[in-house]
Amino acid sequence: MPDADAKKTVTMTFRIDESIMARLRTESDSREVSLNTFVNQVLKRYVEWDMYEPKVGMISIARPIVHALFDRMSRDEIEEMARKVGKGAVHDIALFMKSSMDLGSFLSWFETRMKNSSIEFSHDLTEGRHTYVTKHDLGYNWSLYHKMMLELVFNEILQKRVEVSITPTMMKLVVDE
Repeated sequence: MPDADAKKTVTMTFRIDESIMARLRTESDSREVSLNTFVNQVLKRYVEWDMYEPKVGMISIARPIVHALFDRMSRDEIEEMARKVGKGAVHDIALFMKSSMDLGSFLSWFETRMKNSSIEFSHDLTEGRHTYVTKHDLGYNWSLYHKMMLELVFNEILQKRVEVSITPTMMKLVVDE
């Protein structure tokens, strides 16, 4: 009996620059995955995240710069940014990328963001309760901003009660389905 979760695949032929192919092979070897798996991962990242970044106004910025900028902000400035900018920006970005704004689509977007922001995270779903733990090493104020912004998104937009606890290096988010 066929696996219901099995993904359908297609076979394609592409011409790829030799130097790019060599780099892809080297990277797949270093990650200890097949070239096929690695190329699928690269393409998946592109269609789930990279192609949207310029369309929604996101930019890459070095971690030490983010850490330094947040460290210089007061609690009031962080709260104002979460309320006036963060909530709306996150809503608009998640909606644009996922085409809907409900709990499932937002959590899917949140996971994709963590994966593509080089932030380590774990996700546990037990009896309808989602628990995310992120490790970021970006300081207390970065955690505080995300705590405030996520509480606004969950409470005001998704109409869901959320528990967010923070430290200077970690954030834990708990929400029921």
